[in-house]
Formats: sequence, structure tokens, C-alpha cells
Amino acid sequence: MISDAEQIMKKKGFIKAEMDKAFTKEQSDKLWNEATVKLSELLKEYESLPKGVHMHTDSRIFPSSAIYLTIKPILGEEAAYRIIENGAISTCADLEVKLIKFMKIPGMKGLFIKMWDPLTKKIFGSSCGFQNVFYPNKKGEYRMDVTECPYRRYFTKLGCPELTKVFCDNDERIYGRLPGIKFERTGTLGKGADRCDFYLRRQRL
Repeated sequence: MISDAEQIMKKKGFIKAEMDKAFTKEQSDKLWNEATVKLSELLKEYESLPKGVHMHTDSRIFPSSAIYLTIKPILGEEAAYRIIENGAISTCADLEVKLIKFMKIPGMKGLFIKMWDPLTKKIFGSSCGFQNVFYPNKKGEYRMDVTECPYRRYFTKLGCPELTKVFCDNDERIYGRLPGIKFERTGTLGKGADRCDFYLRRQRL
């Protein structure tokens, strides 16, 4: 029977691909198994977290931490960080391509902006471990700030706060070049700012 940790790790092939570039196949497989064990331990240790927080910890924060903390003693911080970051770049590029195609459908740019208010409050709201400042909705734009998030909280608890930056940068990777949409940000929690500001607006081409 496949464990929860194994099921989660099966979805992290984009990181495994980066590890396979840095290690021999035998080393990579061995370290992957060790990271899976570490992930299983984290899932057990934090099993009492609220359901909304689990949405972020179990699928992103804990597996990234488990892999990074497993390979860091061997590769060093910079190279280990680069493996996690390159994996994120790869998967974000795939999502960006899909969104670019989505934006070409008539009316979808406006719908994309409108969906952010309910989406944010459901997936990135207080029930999921975030603290936010929500601004009044205006036609053709969406703005909010994140003043606390589970990514910084749990990456810091696990001893790898630097990984927060990877997930902060993912917003720019996914939304930064969408046609007809302008994404603006001045700072992030992972880079030492007091908030992650998030501002999307329609842009006339």
C-alpha cells in the first residue's frame, strides 16, 4: 500500500528530475527515499494542523523541506536551493503556458481578475494560515497584501526559511508575463519585506 508521503512525492517528479542531474541515478534514488521518510515524519508531526493549512504544508512546504534538508548536507545550501528553485521554475513555466492560452479566450482576462477575490479568501485566507489585508474591489483589478503566511512560518520552523523565496517568486513566474494582465509587486515576506503585496490589473494591449 502506497503511503501518503509516497503519493505526495510521486507528484514531485519535476524536483526529482533536477536531482537526477546533480547525482548518479543510484544516489538520487537513495536520497529521494530518505526524503520520503523525512516527509512521512513531518506529516505525522504536524497531522493536527487545520485542514486549510494542510492544503499548503502537505503538498508544497513539507515535501520541499524534506527534499532540501536531505540533499543540503551533501550539496551545500546554494546547490540544494537551486534544485528546489529549478524545479519550481520548470513547473511554473508549464502553468504559465496554460494560462497564456486561457487568456486568449474572449472575456477570460476579466474573469481571471474577478475570480481572485473568492479564490484568495478560500485558498489564501485565514482558514489556511494566512493573514491578509484585502482592498476594495475595483473593476479590472485585484489587490491584496499577505502579512503572514504558512510558507514563511513552517519553512522557518523546519530550519530552511530561505525556501520561502522560491514560493514568493512563483507568483512572478506564473503571472508576470500574462498577455493583457499586469502583475505588480514591491516586496515579499520571504525577501524581508513586511508583506507580500499582490496587485493584478487589466492592461490594454
